Amino acid sequence: MMTMDETDSRITHQLAQFAGALQARTTGHAPQAATVVLSQDTLVVTLHDALSPAEKILSQSPAGAAQVQEFHRQLFSNSSAPMWEEIKRITGREVREAGQEFETATGAVVHPFVSGTLVQVFLLRAGDDREDSGRAT
Repeated sequence: MMTMDETDSRITHQLAQFAGALQARTTGHAPQAATVVLSQDTLVVTLHDALSPAEKILSQSPAGAAQVQEFHRQLFSNSSAPMWEEIKRITGREVREAGQEFETATGAVVHPFVSGTLVQVFLLRAGDDREDSGRAT
């Protein structure tokens, strides 16, 4: 029988593999690495070095960074359904909300970071699949 830590590790490993493959399939550029952290009702996917060389160059100016950020927001919005389905399949829990930011300069997640790292956050429904009703955690 697997321990909770082994189960969490297996889940995060499977989701990281899927997220990296999905990024490669939708953009044509595979991230250098993908990591997943699952904590209670939040799943965070980090795709390291996920931007193409051209996107990194474009992101060096504020206007270019805004263009690349908007492009990836739209791409995430339009192509995240397979990730939602995989999260449901692997964890047994539905995604209730999701969002993405990417880094194009050193700083917090809300700023673009030069490394081209993409951060995706998925908020999961409660374990019993009921709508969250403002409960404290």
